Amino acid sequence: MNRTSRGDRTVLVTAHTGREAAVESARLVITRLVDAGLTVRVLDTEAPEIGCAGVEVVPGDPSAAKDAEVLIVLGGDGSLLRSAELARPTGTPLLGVNLGHVGFLAEAEVADLASAVDGVVEGRYDVEERMTIDVLARQNGQVIADTWALNEVSVEKRDRMLEVVAEIDGRPLSRWGCDGVICATPTGSTAYAFSAGGPVVWPEVEALLLVPISAHALFARPLVVSPRSAMAVEILPDTPGGVLWCDGRRRFDLPSGSRVEVRRGSEPVRLARLHGVESTGAPFTDRLVAKFELPVQGWRGRVRP
Repeated sequence: MNRTSRGDRTVLVTAHTGREAAVESARLVITRLVDAGLTVRVLDTEAPEIGCAGVEVVPGDPSAAKDAEVLIVLGGDGSLLRSAELARPTGTPLLGVNLGHVGFLAEAEVADLASAVDGVVEGRYDVEERMTIDVLARQNGQVIADTWALNEVSVEKRDRMLEVVAEIDGRPLSRWGCDGVICATPTGSTAYAFSAGGPVVWPEVEALLLVPISAHALFARPLVVSPRSAMAVEILPDTPGGVLWCDGRRRFDLPSGSRVEVRRGSEPVRLARLHGVESTGAPFTDRLVAKFELPVQGWRGRVRP
């Protein structure tokens, strides 16, 4: 990606201001961007803690990312999921710098901070699209929630076990007594769905996942379905209601008899991928090995003639 004029370029910077390390990193990033001649935006909810001069303070809604070239996120995966709510409506790419634990969505580690900022300034990055899912919850035909997720949506119990029926493409699949059901994207396959026993799906694979949580049934395996499929989870009448979670951030109550419908999202989330930042482990396999500290000792690679 080539960038010529820096004067008209704008970058939005967000940070987990509850962490001093994130605030300090934000100040370094902002200073470096401003010195390079780029316009920097900071959310009005974060500006007092960051306290940098020479920035444009903007409201914390999707208008903040309008016409921004990149949204740099300093924090963990939770911070990036929060920032995705700002970036998705405008199609602004997200570039995450991991200050958390696993940080699967982050593109760089804090040790790469200077290189990551230089990569943005010099336009040394590509943009990839990640599938999202759109979610509609109804009760007696009336819409009670209309939202989306990057990682997953989960229908979960409140107190007592849920009784649900799962549906794929308009046909009933199975009934489960369970703690819940997760519907996930490939991006979310390494998040909640992974913890519930689902498979790891490479990000470029177009598919949707359905993963029962602690289901009391013989047939309760994780399922991988077509990206064109429509999935639904119905909470049976005369059983306890539940809760709908989207990316672990947005919560909706689900009364008894509710129906949650999930399909491929109408808009993707875009992620910036840097060139030449070594610790990102550009291939997903390398990222998987690094994040989960998988043992690969003894690997010799392909024997070359």
